[in-house]
Amino acid sequence: MRDVAVVGFAQRQMEEFDGSPTCVELLVPLFAECYEQTGWTRRDIGFWCSGSSDYLAGRSFSFVQAVDAIGVIPPVNESHVEMDAAWALYEAWLKIQTGEVDTALVYGFGKSSAGVLRRTLSLQLDPYTMTPLWPDTVSLAGLQARAGIDAGLWDERAMAEVANRSLTDAEKNEYAIRKGGSSVEELLARPMYADPLRKHDCAPVTDGAAAIVLAAGDRAREVCDRPAWITGISHYVDPISMGTRDLTRSPSAARAAAAAGTEGVEVAELHAPFSHQELVLKRELGLADDVVVNPSGGALAGNPMFTGGLIRFGEAAKKVWQGDASRVLGHATSGPALQQNIVCTMEGRN
Repeated sequence: MRDVAVVGFAQRQMEEFDGSPTCVELLVPLFAECYEQTGWTRRDIGFWCSGSSDYLAGRSFSFVQAVDAIGVIPPVNESHVEMDAAWALYEAWLKIQTGEVDTALVYGFGKSSAGVLRRTLSLQLDPYTMTPLWPDTVSLAGLQARAGIDAGLWDERAMAEVANRSLTDAEKNEYAIRKGGSSVEELLARPMYADPLRKHDCAPVTDGAAAIVLAAGDRAREVCDRPAWITGISHYVDPISMGTRDLTRSPSAARAAAAAGTEGVEVAELHAPFSHQELVLKRELGLADDVVVNPSGGALAGNPMFTGGLIRFGEAAKKVWQGDASRVLGHATSGPALQQNIVCTMEGRN
């Protein structure tokens, strides 16, 4: 296996982006930031891979139009996944493993404010038994949270503790769109949004984009003093039918963690769009009590669709670059109630 590392990362998160649904205007400065971090130009990038959704953009082949942000003359080696860009990173990692390229730039974008997000995401459900009922993502997450409470696995206070810690940590994150903790008691006093969820238990609707640069071996060492070397990456999927799985568990997350290897992890950035999902993930990933979870504030502070997971990878990598941790974990999820999960572990080497 080739040594591959994360060597660049840029992001933007906002409540509403007043611009093109393709987010080209948002991507151009992100690519420029990655070029500045690495000292490269577009000609140094061997492979480009993006994550987005035409359903969210409201137009066909929106990802092709986003390629305008790259520049297509001369032509580029490019691919796309209709998923969170964390899965685009997996494809780029595989591309580098083949030896065809040594570098890759992965990016994702989403303009959630263009429609009613919780309704749009119903389109990812089983088309025969679920989508015709139009159950929205918040309601399904509420069912999951209630199942855990009724089973005695967590309670509303535990959920509020997650939210309060996330919003407090987000105060140090310049990109967070929701920040500022108060107290667990104050959060519990707030009205219900989708019982047993309150608004702070749910990730805010967020527009945004992110980009990550990958490089192999010496190419990584050339541009980064302390690259975040990928030591394990894996993803698994649970059944799409909500009635065939225990919503209080996430077997796919557990299998991905076992394959990626979580021993020795000091910091974990978990893509948990709802507060109770962090509790599920921490258990399924087997994280020790002393692991620092979501120091960036996590998805509860900002969750751009098709980018929120990639941002978790980038935030984890930053901890390695900055010398704050030697071994970190990035996680992303997709689908209803933690249906699909990808785990990536990274480490710094002296």
